[in-house]
Amino acid sequence: MPHDRTVLGPADVSDAELAAMVADHFGAPAAELLESSAEVMPYDIEAITTGGRYWVGGSALVDGAPRDFTFFVKVVHSFARSPLFQLVPDQFREWAASSVPWRNEPMAYSSDLGDRLPAGLSMPRALAVRELDSESAVLWLERVDHLDPTWTLDRYAEAAHLMGRFAANPRVHELARATGTAQQRLRAYVEGRVRHNVLPVLRDEATWSHPLVAGRYDDVREPLLAHADRLSDIVEELFALPVAAGHGDACSRNLLVPRERPGFVLIDYGFWGELSIGFDLSQLLLGEVFPGERPATDLPSLEAACFPAYIEGLRAEGCDVPVEQVRRAHALAILLFSGISALPIEHLHEEPTDELYRISAERAFAARWILDLVAETR
Repeated sequence: MPHDRTVLGPADVSDAELAAMVADHFGAPAAELLESSAEVMPYDIEAITTGGRYWVGGSALVDGAPRDFTFFVKVVHSFARSPLFQLVPDQFREWAASSVPWRNEPMAYSSDLGDRLPAGLSMPRALAVRELDSESAVLWLERVDHLDPTWTLDRYAEAAHLMGRFAANPRVHELARATGTAQQRLRAYVEGRVRHNVLPVLRDEATWSHPLVAGRYDDVREPLLAHADRLSDIVEELFALPVAAGHGDACSRNLLVPRERPGFVLIDYGFWGELSIGFDLSQLLLGEVFPGERPATDLPSLEAACFPAYIEGLRAEGCDVPVEQVRRAHALAILLFSGISALPIEHLHEEPTDELYRISAERAFAARWILDLVAETR
């Protein structure tokens, strides 16, 4: 029978290795591969450490009966191999390549993190994690059968509670701490992208007269620039606050809702590690807002539902960090990683469209909300 997985290139395995994965997947001693194929998985978000996403499927004889299988294959690589790396100025390239933790995800799937997650959270089981060369690796993961539901306030609160438990769970935090200096990588992000890419745009007079910006951000211009001027102080204040385990990108896209059991399947561990407490709330709240998938006017109600639920999750794992410190860390993280870059900087080179005007307006509302949150926690 045919086997065509050529689209995988060097990420492919032998038929015998694939058959062993199939057997492992079904909990059988062996499997006989009948047919297999691979195709590129469509995905609409560029990720600088992702070299490819694929579906691999087929059929095999397992315990004498034909069984269908589907695996998700992901290639991860150094930032230096991303097409976007060409936009990095030559003098910053060595630093940029070393500051993006592309090895985080292979480390997560090679570890026992899945066994440490609090009840209600799980992660895809890795059938194989293999280094391709010194700057890339491939992950062979079980396919997650999941729903694509509307995210209600109750669902957001449930996710926030579980991310609070994730943050404070002693066994998860132990592994996060051993993963490396996630805080230092975040510092590098601020000192790199924010200071060298975002701040020059904010300080450019032409930015504020751009059609996507003019008249929408006038009331946030002065406070944004004031925070930009004290960027180093904000970083130091944030990093002086308590730390916890953090996923690093806990948006709804990365919290899959499994079809046949409660809770969430947490995916994409590229930025996970020890992070400022409350860090995961930022992407949970803003992950759908900044791309324009959810109105920014939902932020107050999302915050009201998610923050107390996150605190309850911390407390369920025995974490007694004062609420005021968690909220301040949460506010500063949102400011550094979303607020200061709220303007649609990545779209300023494009011809304005109705959709871009809409997204810009949503971000302007989000910027006001973020600045208010920072002021409230001062």
